[in-house]
Amino acid sequence: MARRDITGAIDFDHLARMTANDDAIIAEVLDLFCEQVQMWGRLLDPRGDAAAWRDGAHTLKGSALGLGAHDLGAICGEAEAAWQADAGVKAALKDKLDFAVDLALADIAAWRHERLLQSLK
Repeated sequence: MARRDITGAIDFDHLARMTANDDAIIAEVLDLFCEQVQMWGRLLDPRGDAAAWRDGAHTLKGSALGLGAHDLGAICGEAEAAWQADAGVKAALKDKLDFAVDLALADIAAWRHERLLQSLK
């Protein structure tokens, strides 16, 4: 099974094109995305500050689209547009967003695992 077939959350062909298929650059982009998720994801509190929600969703959208996580980018776009919505709407979007992030992180873990296995040859 190829790395992109784990969940399909990340378009690894897109990522390869954007990085000239350089594994070191791909690893760096994936690491940066994981950092973005940790840092900006904290702002996505359905009951928190609306502007922080918007900024977090916007930043994650850009990061997701940059690595080819198109579905996640679209969900972040929905969350960004709903920055002034009530907490119930945001909570539903947060659940949807968290699931999409988990899928992307699973693909990243699979890519890292595949790369590790290749290094053992």
